[in-house]
Amino acid sequence: MYVIVVGAGKVGYYLSKQLIAEGHEVLLMEKDRRRHSMLAEELGDVCMQGDGCEVRVMAEAGFSRADVIVAVTGDDEDNLVICQMAKKKFTAPRTVARVNNPANLTLFQKLGIDTTVSSTQIIFNLLEQQIEPGEIIPLGALKNGNIEVVAINVSDRSPVLGRTIRDLPLPGNALIISVVRNDNALLPQADTRFEIDDTVIGMVVADEEPQLRRIFAEHS
Repeated sequence: MYVIVVGAGKVGYYLSKQLIAEGHEVLLMEKDRRRHSMLAEELGDVCMQGDGCEVRVMAEAGFSRADVIVAVTGDDEDNLVICQMAKKKFTAPRTVARVNNPANLTLFQKLGIDTTVSSTQIIFNLLEQQIEPGEIIPLGALKNGNIEVVAINVSDRSPVLGRTIRDLPLPGNALIISVVRNDNALLPQADTRFEIDDTVIGMVVADEEPQLRRIFAEHS
């Protein structure tokens, strides 16, 4: 699978490394020359310097043959433009956009972006329960315990599709805490089955995060 990731901040960088580790063909695009030079020393030809909003750069990067375009810059407007151009001009089969401001989620969805990811909204949905004061674990405590909260999308090629949580060979220090389905956060049970476009929210010790993601990884 050929994946173009636009935006080489922390999200784009770690996403690209994970995709590469899984054997996918990846191109990581970054507009800032200094940031690009630094990453190119580590990742080599995987990195490309250029503005992902420019049609010429898109064509050079191979948007027309990409299986997935992922826009994860820090600017919602740029992410929207990138995904719209990928769909309309280059007929990309799938686009994924990072949405930094949750207020923009509806706009992105109305304009045809296939998948939107807002970490702010995900965390808010999880915390938007009526919880008694003092029962919420501060996020700083998770960091101090080396625990990460991860969001993983279930695609039509994911090996977990149709399987239950009970069936998964989860790492010993991993826990599935929610499944977001049709904009609703569900509290999963052992017999909860995964469906296409589910977003799985998990908590895992940082060292075991790659192992957890591999369980849900698409077949290439």
